[in-house]
Amino acid sequence: MSEPVPLASRKRAWDAPWVLKAMLVAQCALAGLVVLADVPASFLGLLPAGGPTAPAIDQPVRPGDQTRRFDPRRAPLDLPQNPYLSPDQRVPPQLEFSLIETGESAGNILLNGTIASGDAARLSRWMDALTRETTGVLLNSPGGEVNEALEIGRMLRDGGLPVTVSANAFCFSACPYILAGGSERTVSRRATVGVHQHYFGENTYLPAFLLVSDIQSGQAQVMTYLNEMGIDPLLMAKALMTPPDDIYVLVPEELEAFRLATIVTD
Repeated sequence: MSEPVPLASRKRAWDAPWVLKAMLVAQCALAGLVVLADVPASFLGLLPAGGPTAPAIDQPVRPGDQTRRFDPRRAPLDLPQNPYLSPDQRVPPQLEFSLIETGESAGNILLNGTIASGDAARLSRWMDALTRETTGVLLNSPGGEVNEALEIGRMLRDGGLPVTVSANAFCFSACPYILAGGSERTVSRRATVGVHQHYFGENTYLPAFLLVSDIQSGQAQVMTYLNEMGIDPLLMAKALMTPPDDIYVLVPEELEAFRLATIVTD
């Protein structure tokens, strides 16, 4: 495994003022989206339509070319055959929990699906009811509720459970925050892990200044959480620079540099 890149050796562009500026730009952009939501559709129909600004998610990434179009409903269809989904690649609308009984992953809990409201409490009750010891957690999720992901991540860290994103599995949006909770964090080079901007509140009809305040509070919570988990909070800069309809796919070197992965496997 390659050594993590020391923070001191990173480019000056990653210092705190730069991150704060990136946050401000992202917040202004989201406030603009809220304002646009109130503009009549008939008026928007007069505006020229813009084409996609990023390649499809199934296109290979390389350093400097990592932003891909993202639709959590379509992503599984556009990625290689996923080992944890049904033949039609349906993503469960809330996390499904199962204990793998056979094979190399036997004893691992699989968390599969969208992270939905109440999933943390459901998972806690489900784990309390298990009658055998578990060895770790496997992740496969397009993301979902940020606060639920943070709660699940803390639960896994408290339990000392390692977390893995296996080959051809994916972990997008809020899912990497669950990954961050692993006592050890293993990611396959053939897995896809990505981050982007997301809403922290459920009410997107708030006035723009209240929505921005909500976003700021949410960002502070996530950065505090990442620091608690031993993850470089500058991971948030990558998320803040990536619109919600895109995903920034982390390459193995970044997974290690941000300490999101402690082990990168083939």
